[in-house]
Amino acid sequence: MFGLRAKPPELREDAWDEPPHGTLLLRRLKLADRREWHAVRRANRDWLTPWEATVPFVEGEPHPTGGTYSDYLSSLNASARAGESFMWGMFVDGRFAGQISLGSISYGSLRNAHIGYWVSQEFAGRGITPTAVAMIVDYAFQDLKLHRIEINIRPENRASLRVAEKLGLRFEGLRERYLHINGQWADHNAYAITAEECGLGMMRRWRNG
Repeated sequence: MFGLRAKPPELREDAWDEPPHGTLLLRRLKLADRREWHAVRRANRDWLTPWEATVPFVEGEPHPTGGTYSDYLSSLNASARAGESFMWGMFVDGRFAGQISLGSISYGSLRNAHIGYWVSQEFAGRGITPTAVAMIVDYAFQDLKLHRIEINIRPENRASLRVAEKLGLRFEGLRERYLHINGQWADHNAYAITAEECGLGMMRRWRNG
């Protein structure tokens, strides 16, 4: 059904005179990325843990285990083949810097998806995340022909809130106890944008301020 949508394409932005001041490549994670992925995740454990999604325990349901990196890639590939979600690694001048996803993809009368992301503390504040989000929004609207994109962010996560604000996403309100984060149900601020609001493209909007 999804044809060429069965895997996320590589997306590239060369930005030498503006953030992120280098080449940002979004591509699928590979088995060869295992060592670097684990190293970055270990180095950023304290930086990321407060914002990480978790799975609540429900009596009678099997609780998921961590699994291996290979298991993780298999899960990502299965979701991509099903057309449910795409995940990209963010690589800055060849170095792994984080991940960004386009998830809960719906077609039909809704044509909606969610964007989620994380970036290594080493690369934070360099314009990498808003650039990556702009690239994914343009891909979602221009290639997948989606109509609406959401980003849901913890109110305490100022760094992520600034990404949505910099890109001019519309604040839609507070979603109480929306996602299970770091072991508890947590409120989130909801931001969204539609294809009509995006006009000629999110990247152009981001670059033009």
